[in-house]
Amino acid sequence: MSTSFRINGQQAEVDVPGETPLLWVIRDDIGFTGTKYGCGIGLCGACTVHVNGRAVRACITPLSSIAGTEVTTIEGLSQNGEHPLVQAWVETQTPQCGYCQPGQIMQAAAMLKDFPNPTDEQIDHVMSGNLCRCMAYIRIREAIKLAAGRMRADAREENPGADHA
Repeated sequence: MSTSFRINGQQAEVDVPGETPLLWVIRDDIGFTGTKYGCGIGLCGACTVHVNGRAVRACITPLSSIAGTEVTTIEGLSQNGEHPLVQAWVETQTPQCGYCQPGQIMQAAAMLKDFPNPTDEQIDHVMSGNLCRCMAYIRIREAIKLAAGRMRADAREENPGADHA
């Protein structure tokens, strides 16, 4: 079965069964390996990607459900490390083993669209489904707040007359 969609701004067409998890299509068929396999049942968040701008678990998302959509992986979010979340992750030395970090960053990026000035409670609630075995949760929260502040400042610079949260 052939399925067409966009991934990281590029058109893709794959010929694999529709029930194939998006994670394996991204990694094995397209070759973007930043998205990680964690639990395989959608509980840990290591495989988080965006589908039409919303965070989803690629390990439980069947390929058939993404036909005609826009998929963004960690590679598409920040090809050169320029995204404020990626920069904040580095500056706060958030990663320890680093395995869960692509999923953490993708979840945080989706969250910041809904909560551009998140409270600790909002961060903890939204990020609670993304697990980190190294227990770097305090640094993850710190990095999100740092990036959120920079993103708000950048938005003010781009639109000085607009009212920003």
